[in-house]
Amino acid sequence: MLVIFDCDGVLVDSEPLSNTCFARALAREGLDWSVEETMRRLMGRSMRSCVEIVEGILGRKLPDDFVDLLQAETMQIFRDAPLKPVAGVAEAIDALEAAGYAMCVASSGSIDKMRVTLGITGLWQRFEGRIFSASEVPRGKPFPDLFLHAALRMNGQPFECTVVEDSLPGIQAARSAGMRALAYVGAPYADRSNLVTAGGEWFDDMKKLPALVAL
Repeated sequence: MLVIFDCDGVLVDSEPLSNTCFARALAREGLDWSVEETMRRLMGRSMRSCVEIVEGILGRKLPDDFVDLLQAETMQIFRDAPLKPVAGVAEAIDALEAAGYAMCVASSGSIDKMRVTLGITGLWQRFEGRIFSASEVPRGKPFPDLFLHAALRMNGQPFECTVVEDSLPGIQAARSAGMRALAYVGAPYADRSNLVTAGGEWFDDMKKLPALVAL
């Protein structure tokens, strides 16, 4: 059995911080989205997909330095906050590891971003060498490419994989890949109804994760 973790919102409590930065960056371009609206429209998607969505709405290209500036601001707020792991996730990883499960990370974020977020929260070494990014596949979530890529690299079959996600594109990607999807809804912004409708099995406390994986 292979357990595939999303990163943002599942391992690290980064979504409110990163989407605050994204909303500020969009406001500078004339797109006045709240943090909540930014999360609803963009959360769980690769940066490439986010840029395509925003440019489609604006009807023009974003500045060449938009992504670089956004990522620099986001990394700084992660360091200043500082960023924390999702409550209970370290203990859940310990329990899964003790039970003999293979684990990896598959995120829409870049490897460089995860090196910062997982590094700050002390989780990078737990997954080093088993961390995969949407930048490595042709299509990001909600397409299945990333999770299938992670399973292949980890010598796992899709039907043997359990994905832990918190976003709608992530749940859709897991189900499209033929994998079981556990939907973490412990955060205040969680959209439990849509995650369940997409095929996710919801849970609201990382302490419950090891038992759910074993079912």
